[in-house]
Amino acid sequence: MRDARTWGADDAAAWIRVPAEADDKYTRGVVGMRTGSSTFPGAAVLGVEAAWRTGVGMVRYLGPGRAADLVLARRPETVTAEGRVQAWVVGSGTDAATRAESETSALRGILAGDEPVVADAGALGLAARAPAPRLLTPHASEHDRLRADLGLPPVAGTDETARLAAARETAAASGAVVLIKGFVTIVAAPHGWAARVAAGTPWLATAGTGDVLGGVLGALVAGRSHAAATDAEALAAVAATGAWLHGTAARIASADAGGAGGPVTALDVAEALPRAVASLVR
Repeated sequence: MRDARTWGADDAAAWIRVPAEADDKYTRGVVGMRTGSSTFPGAAVLGVEAAWRTGVGMVRYLGPGRAADLVLARRPETVTAEGRVQAWVVGSGTDAATRAESETSALRGILAGDEPVVADAGALGLAARAPAPRLLTPHASEHDRLRADLGLPPVAGTDETARLAAARETAAASGAVVLIKGFVTIVAAPHGWAARVAAGTPWLATAGTGDVLGGVLGALVAGRSHAAATDAEALAAVAATGAWLHGTAARIASADAGGAGGPVTALDVAEALPRAVASLVR
């Protein structure tokens, strides 16, 4: 079996789409976000913020009213009407146990479509075997639950070798690209391609940063052509690039705290994303 490649700046730079003079907000990509809940409305704000700051033409937010109000208060350029999208982000800040049937129906419709879907948290169970091109983004315990949904055993160990083997197995069983969050993030495609991405700083392990990652990934996927965004290995490369940007933004935000680096919040990471992108564009 092929070893996982270590994903760095040179790799990530090849997957950043820089806008050209002929671009408009639609050609730069439109990401739809169905995230957040009445219990966790902040997840919607963080994901939308991250998508805008990663560089996307438009963000459509289609979530509950309280979350939508907070999103618009923070990012008034966000569109809250339905319309065309080139990628979806679903599930961040939601809980399958408390999800309304109408929301479940809406998610099933998205996951049965042709556009690529970044699925997190409460949407992972629905996304496990869905037909849409998918990027699944569980943390360790969510990964075990996802594997149970797929009829697979829990991950046998916490070392990188065990995580890599499990990620590949999950990707093969689900037919989706799988991104396992951690200090070393593992990305695997269904046919064996895999990469490892080291986090920028341990300070990144804080509430809400996974929601930020979802927004980063959604923006990057929406900015690709449909063919590139639905090819499994290309989608996996975009996922690894998103993880690299996420970790680099955390390192930048931590350095802003002074000295050898200090604690960051999820919003700090989102606000540092333009500088992480600029470091690749240079």
